[in-house]
Amino acid sequence: MIAGDGNGARKWVTLSSRKVYECNVFSVFERQSRGPDGRTGRFAVMEAKDWAVVVPYVRTREGTSFLMVRQYRHGANVVSLEFPGGVVEPGEEPVHAAARELAEETGWVSDRVLHAGTVFPNPAIQDNRFHVFVALDPKPSVARNLDANEIIDVELVAADEVRRRMGEGELQHALMVSALYLAERRFASLSAQV
Repeated sequence: MIAGDGNGARKWVTLSSRKVYECNVFSVFERQSRGPDGRTGRFAVMEAKDWAVVVPYVRTREGTSFLMVRQYRHGANVVSLEFPGGVVEPGEEPVHAAARELAEETGWVSDRVLHAGTVFPNPAIQDNRFHVFVALDPKPSVARNLDANEIIDVELVAADEVRRRMGEGELQHALMVSALYLAERRFASLSAQV
């Protein structure tokens, strides 16, 4: 250990928790907690449902492409190019949520949806998890079924272009950067097995 007293890796104890805001996407709680060294503090914590995203690998004559969705994001006031995804409903397995979101948002279905990794979107203030999956060789199979306020365009984007541009322009969604990293690692392990 370079610095510190060893308490940084120990859990804090929640003394009290009070809901201060609730909406359809998340709830915010104010918690008072005691640290391992005895100090107390107040912390804002967002409780939210888990999210699942799927990175669809589509083989074309030109090479590998990703099936992606383009949509307006209200928080950042930008149009964002992303992998399909959404909320994991209560009682739903994350893999089923990923496959469902793929079908609902794009109309494409894959027989092989494989787990690539799970991360915390922002463990400093959020309690939920972000589950990443790869979908191999999806095909257009069903009618899209968008939520009431979803306006989504679907497109195939060359995988090399996404890799090159990730983090720029319409590809600045931090969770998509994480999703691409985890999916590429999983895809590489699958390719090595062949």
